[in-house]
Amino acid sequence: MRDRIRIVVVDDHPVVRDGMVGILSAAGIEIVGTGGSGADALHLVRTLHPDALVLDLRMPHMTGTDAIRTLREDGDQTPILVLTTFDVDDEAIAALRAGATGYLLKDAGRDEIIAAVRSTARRESVLAPSVAAMLVRGVRPDPAADLLTDREQEVLRLVAEGNTNAAVGRALFIGQATVKTHLLNVYAKLGVSDRAAAVDAAHRRGIL
Repeated sequence: MRDRIRIVVVDDHPVVRDGMVGILSAAGIEIVGTGGSGADALHLVRTLHPDALVLDLRMPHMTGTDAIRTLREDGDQTPILVLTTFDVDDEAIAALRAGATGYLLKDAGRDEIIAAVRSTARRESVLAPSVAAMLVRGVRPDPAADLLTDREQEVLRLVAEGNTNAAVGRALFIGQATVKTHLLNVYAKLGVSDRAAAVDAAHRRGIL
């Protein structure tokens, strides 16, 4: 991956799309293409080869999920972050099963969205807490050790050693906002609400 992340943003609502472009551009992320449909997503990814695709789900003519499925069936492994208003079980699961790398809701904070895009470009899974909790409840059961990504385990391990978010960020060369996002994902996946409970659950499940 290049030093400067190259992103394609596809959303059928121009105001939302322009807002996302503004947020990511201000964070130093290069927007190499934008579109408003699943067909646009296919064309832009195939021609521009971005580091990641930020994709809405509910779009005319071809849905985001259909676009993800088509890309994966063609052998394209571009990391894809679904960014949508909806956390409906069926839609989230369909997108993840189709091959989405992450799934985040549009009401996430600016820093969380930026961190999610950067993580997606690194091929790290990012899940909205509500979606992660849904998966943990059994929609897509995983062995305990596979619940957390490698980076989430690194963050949790440092937290278990008593480090603050700032110290974790320094150790892993990531921002505090990114550390917070990883911890929120850990909480959701383990079904807990704070650091101490996450560490305890991780020990009990054999993750730490």
